[in-house]
Formats: sequence, structure tokens, C-alpha cells
Amino acid sequence: MNYAIGNENEKWVREIYEKIKTKMSAECDRTGDKIPYTTVDGKFDDKSVNDLDWWTNGFWPGILWQMYHATGEEKYMTAARGVEEKLDKCLEDFTGLHHDVGFMWLHSAVADYRLTGNEKSRVRGLHAASTLAGRFNPAGKFIPAWNGEDRIGWIIIDCMMNIPILYWASDELKDPRFAMIARAQADKELEMSIRPDGSSNHICCLDPMTGEMLDNPGGQGYESGSSWSRGQAWALYGFALSYRHTGDQKYLDAAKRVAHYFIANLVRSDFLPLCDFRQPSEPVYYDSTAGACAACGFLEIAEHVGELEKPLYVDAAMRVLKAMEEKWCDWDPERDSILQMGNEAYHREEGRHISIIYGDYFFIEAILRLVEKDFLIW
Repeated sequence: MNYAIGNENEKWVREIYEKIKTKMSAECDRTGDKIPYTTVDGKFDDKSVNDLDWWTNGFWPGILWQMYHATGEEKYMTAARGVEEKLDKCLEDFTGLHHDVGFMWLHSAVADYRLTGNEKSRVRGLHAASTLAGRFNPAGKFIPAWNGEDRIGWIIIDCMMNIPILYWASDELKDPRFAMIARAQADKELEMSIRPDGSSNHICCLDPMTGEMLDNPGGQGYESGSSWSRGQAWALYGFALSYRHTGDQKYLDAAKRVAHYFIANLVRSDFLPLCDFRQPSEPVYYDSTAGACAACGFLEIAEHVGELEKPLYVDAAMRVLKAMEEKWCDWDPERDSILQMGNEAYHREEGRHISIIYGDYFFIEAILRLVEKDFLIW
């Protein structure tokens, strides 16, 4: 084990890994190159039918590449490449794309290229990275998240998890421009989104000509000034990844500050992550996807700190994974999706306490990190 988690935890991780292999083998056989987002009556839906540019459409092929890397079973590669080919239409019709091209192609095409050397996948990844870089606002020094005149100055903390495709493109092309844009975005998020106590805004509305803050609406959290937990997870993992790619200490310091805030809030909720850490006491809404992403972020931070600090982050990852597995995992191989109790947004009733594909993605990533079968997609 990379993280010195102890014999009892090691046994638990190995057991969960075996469950993942059984569950994912059945899911791959059923789902193939469909593009799931959530489940309907225990079966995955298919975003490729009418929502091909949906921001989460890279997570299913990402899971497939994780499983291919872990097991060597070619069925995972076959299904993942089927999804890649479907996503090509989005690159051809790129005018509708958004900042989430990192999520869409880092886990699909870039993962393929890293594992197999597939040149066509390399081109897809570089196309996506160029699309993201092309959104950069040089006056305000930020990447706008979404399209439309009314949101041309909006940035969201989620972008911290999209800019790793820019770091990859810089490394691949030996061209610093992409990484410079990624760092500018990370700097803007650090300035505007991260509060002194380690909590984070979800949305910052900026003046597109100056980059100055105009407003910070609540977004997917409870309200402005609250603390949407998945946004916290994007921040802690995203800044840790920017540290991995740049070695700039301020990014690791930011990741740790957000992580400490996140851990403090996990402690008060028995390590089951609330949807918003500042939500009202009733009703109680959770978000398992925040916990799974945060667990990966904790393990990423643990790779970059000294031996005295490392146990804090590893322990936090283990505690949230074990708490969620006990309460919220469905291991029935006849039903799709592992991690239940995901939450799209605090005020979105139809997307509350459901299975969401990126919850499974991050849960599997965390377990594979712990069994030394991870490979760096980010």
C-alpha cells in the first residue's frame, strides 16, 4: 500500500476492490458504449441519445479506462473507444462547448492515449485542450464557465478540475501557453473563490474587462456565502492537482486549507458529507459525490506532504469512503451504479439523493489509488 493505511483498512480496501470488479464487469456488459449519467429503476440512462455534450459524459469512459488499467480486460477498452467515437461530434460542433471539456476528454481520449498510445485520441485531447484555451479572457485573466451574454464573466470553482487538460497539453506539446492559462485560472479562483476559512464560492460573476468581482450567487449551494460541499471538493482536489503540475507552493497551501475546512465539517456529520456545509439543520441533504471526490483529493494531498502530515489526509479519505460504503453503496451486480445519495444541487429536488456517474468515478479512483492500481488521468 502506498499510504500505510494499516492491516484492517488494507483488508477492507481489497474487499471493496473485488466488489468493484464484479459490479463493473456486469455494468460494462450491460451498458457498453452508452453514456450514462444516472439510473432509472436501477438501470443507467444514456446521454448519447439526446444530450451528447452534457458535461459528465467523460466519466463513464473514464471508469472503463480505470478498469482496463486495473484488470487488462479488453471489453473495457472496446466500450470506452465506442464512447470516444460518439463524442467526436461534439468536437466537430464545438460552438456549443463549455469549460467542462476537461471532464469530457481528459477521462476519455487522454486516458486512452496515455494507456495505449492511440494517436487519434491524442488529437482529440489536444483539440479539447485548444477549445478550453480558446475560451480564455486575457483582459480579465479567466476562463468563463458557460456560454451566453449574461454569463460571459462567470467563473465557477468546478474549472479547477478541468484545467489539468491544459497542463497535459503543455507537457505533450512542450508549449507553455496552455499551462500559463491554467495557472491564470487557478490564480483567479484562489483570489476570488477561496475564503480565508477554507470555504469556497461556487460562482463568481466577474467584470469581463477587468476581472473584478461583481457578485457571488449561491449557485448549486444553499445561498450566497454558503458552502456547497462538491464545490469544496473540486477546490481541494483541483488545487492539489495544480500543485502536482506546477510545484507552486501556494496551490498546495490552498488545497490544504480547503481540506481542513472539509474535514472539520465531515467530523460533525459522521463523515457523511452534507450537500452544503452551511445548510439549515433541517431538512438534511447529503451529497456522496462530494465525499468521493474529496477522498481522491485527500489522497492527492497526501502524496505531496511530509510523513507527519500524511496520516491526517489518508485517515480522512479512509473515513469518508468507509462511512459512505456502509450507508450508500449498492453492490447488486444486476443494478447499475455503486454510490447512491448523490445530489446535483441543494435546491434541485429532482436531482436529490440519486446515483450520479461521477460519484462512481471518484469512488473507484480512490479505491484504485489505495490498491496501487491508479494511473494519473488528472
